[in-house]
Amino acid sequence: MREAGWGRVINIGGMGLMGSVGKSAYVAAKHGILGLTKVAALENARTGVTVNAICPGFVHTPLVQKQIDAIATRESISDDARAKLLGEKQPSAEFATTKQIGELAVFLCSDAASEMRGAELKIDGA
Repeated sequence: MREAGWGRVINIGGMGLMGSVGKSAYVAAKHGILGLTKVAALENARTGVTVNAICPGFVHTPLVQKQIDAIATRESISDDARAKLLGEKQPSAEFATTKQIGELAVFLCSDAASEMRGAELKIDGA
């Protein structure tokens, strides 16, 4: 990328801007990704390479569905399990979509984002 004089690195920071009980290894890794994003952005600040991070909140994936199901079983609730999971970290109570995340990535690849370096862009309904 440096040789070409242009490039875009987009890291996925997920829970890098928050914590979550029982997920210490995952959260630590995501915090590390955000640190790496900042350093790489600084190291490439005078090149055509930008480095940024997208930090999505909950996205409806099979893993997240397992968490919803576990809440529903543990607390004997059904309709409220989704809202309970999202309500803890995602005030909008809506999932971020892969389309929204993809469109943000496309923006980060555009000329409009050429001076965005080391940014942590939340897409978490807050």
